[in-house]
Amino acid sequence: MAITCTACAQWFPDVERKGNLFGGWGWNRAAYSDSDIHFKGDGYDFTLLNVQAKDRQTQFKAETYFGLNTITIPQTNMRFGYFITNNISITLGVDHMKYVMQNYQTVAIEGRIDNKDYASMVKEGEVLLSPSFLTFEHTDGLNYVNAEFEYHTGIWKNKIFHLNAFAGAGIGLMVPKSNVKLMGFERNDEFHLAGAGTDIKIGAELLIGKYFFLRYEGKTGYINMPDILTRNNGGNDRASQEFFFAAMDGMFGFNLPLKKKTGAVGAEK
Repeated sequence: MAITCTACAQWFPDVERKGNLFGGWGWNRAAYSDSDIHFKGDGYDFTLLNVQAKDRQTQFKAETYFGLNTITIPQTNMRFGYFITNNISITLGVDHMKYVMQNYQTVAIEGRIDNKDYASMVKEGEVLLSPSFLTFEHTDGLNYVNAEFEYHTGIWKNKIFHLNAFAGAGIGLMVPKSNVKLMGFERNDEFHLAGAGTDIKIGAELLIGKYFFLRYEGKTGYINMPDILTRNNGGNDRASQEFFFAAMDGMFGFNLPLKKKTGAVGAEK
């Protein structure tokens, strides 16, 4: 007995997006591996080992998340891209994450501190990371300015919706605005090119008609920042760290076909 499957033709439909521009805005949650943080300046040169950190997403309030003056306060994502073929796009974007060292954790410390008051906080090779010793955050934020390559494939479509899956990889620069207060020094909080990062990701995207989309993606990557500002006096005081991150991003956006097509977005050739 022959069995036919009329639904099979719906799997992996053509994406049909060559020449399209797109852009979107969304939000993220992130997690970070433990990292060693090295601090160096006049009178000190030490490393904190296996420091824990978390993200800091802002509690949802419509006036904060959508207000013109407050829209960048939460952990956000912005991305613009162009389809060079039906399946391949290149994008530019900013992942605005937040990195908050957890205070009141006790960590191992190696190196020297010349100031006797702060050196006395070290007990048997460990130090309690109280605010009186160190505040260390990239909260405005841990800004990953990156270019990514994406490969898309169709999964399902009808006359209105088109569901795609995609995978990608990227590389970029780290431009954090780091909030650092170290051993009684004046608080430093300014943007600075501190290093670089790279990432890979997978996700799904739902096209709604020709012009709008929703997407959700999981991303993981590596960040190396050898030049973090710790004091605002223009001196040589610096911190450095490297760590892995994982993030979940949700985004809504627009799709702009630049060429007239014979059918709707997602139509098969």
